[in-house]
Amino acid sequence: MSESPVNLDELRNRIDAIDSEILRLISERAMCAQTVAQVKTADDPQAVFYRPEREAQVLRRIMALNTGPLDSEEMARLFREIMSACLALEQPVKVAYLGPEGTFTQQAALKHFGESAKSLPMAAIDEVFREVEAGAVNYGVVPVENSTEGVVNHTLDSFMDSSMKICGEVVLRIHHHLLVSSTTRQDKISRIYSHPQSFAQCRKWLDAHYPQAERVPVSSNAEAARLIKTEWHSAAIAGDMAAKLYGLDRIAEKIEDRPDNSTRFLIIGHEDVPMSGDDKTSLVVAMRNQPGALHDLLEPFHRHQIDMTRLETRPSRTGAWNYVFFIDFKGHVDQPEVAAMLEEVRVRSAEVKVLGSYPQGVL
Repeated sequence: MSESPVNLDELRNRIDAIDSEILRLISERAMCAQTVAQVKTADDPQAVFYRPEREAQVLRRIMALNTGPLDSEEMARLFREIMSACLALEQPVKVAYLGPEGTFTQQAALKHFGESAKSLPMAAIDEVFREVEAGAVNYGVVPVENSTEGVVNHTLDSFMDSSMKICGEVVLRIHHHLLVSSTTRQDKISRIYSHPQSFAQCRKWLDAHYPQAERVPVSSNAEAARLIKTEWHSAAIAGDMAAKLYGLDRIAEKIEDRPDNSTRFLIIGHEDVPMSGDDKTSLVVAMRNQPGALHDLLEPFHRHQIDMTRLETRPSRTGAWNYVFFIDFKGHVDQPEVAAMLEEVRVRSAEVKVLGSYPQGVL
C-alpha cells in the first residue's frame, strides 16, 4: 500500500509527458497543414483544400494501424477532429444542412466534417442544394434513406434538376428518446411532438406506452424539442443533440422499434472525387418504355460483376407513367470495369446521369 502513491505519481508524470508530446505533434501537424495550403494556393488560387478521398484514406489507415485499447472507430473520431481543426487553418469549410439546429442531419454533418466546420441550418432539402449551387457554402448534407422507413424522396427528386455532385456519405445510428422539460407533468402527457419519420420508427413503442397520446407531426425533431418548453402536458421524440440544445430530460431512451435503426446522409458539392480505394457510385438512369427495359439495365452490372447496393424507382418528370432509376453500386467511374459497364448502360438507356463517385462512409 505504501508504494501506491509513488506509483500513481509516476503514472501521472508519464501521462503529463505523453500529453506534452501529443501537443507537440498536433502543433507540428497543424504547421504542416498550413504549408500545404501555401503550396496549393501558389499553384492554384482557386485550389480546393478539402479532399474527401484523402481524408477517407487517412482514417482507414488509422483504423487499420490501431491496436487498442481504444476501439478503431473511437480512434478515427479523434483523428477526424484533429483533421477538422487543421483544415480550418487552411480554409474553414462551410456546410449547409437540413435544419433547424439540433437535427440528426446536423449531427451527421459534424460527424463527417468535425466540429471546426461552420455548419448552417436550412429549412428544406432544396434550400441545401441551392446554397451549394450558389457557392454560399462549400458542401451540403442531406438525408437519403433510413433503414426502417426507406428513401427520402425529396432528396432523390432534388438530384434530377441539380448539377451537384455526391462527394461522400455518412451513416448515422439513430437513437430516439422521449424528452420532457422541467415543467412537464410526466403523469399527464397527452401530446407528443416529432417528425413523421420518427413517429414511424417508434410506432410500436408508442402504441405500447402512450396509446392515447396525440401524435403531432412537425418539421423536425429539433422543432419538437423546442415546442415542449412551453407546454406542461407535452413530450417530444428527438435525439441527444436536441435534448442538450433545449435542456430537456430523457424519461425513456432508445425507443426506436429496431435497434439497428440507421440513416444514410449524402455530402453534396461541386467537385468530382478521385478514387480512394473503397468507393461507391450513384447514378440516375432513364430507360425507354419498352419490354425488358429493367433486364437490359441490370444485365451489364451482373456480367461485369459490379455489386449494386441500392435500386430505387421514381416517377419521371418527362411524362406520365415513365420512371427513372436511382442506383448505387460499389466502385468508381475511373475503374476500367465500371467504365465499361456504364458505357453499355448508356447505349441501352435513354439517359444516364452520374451523380458522383465517392468514398464509402468510414465513420
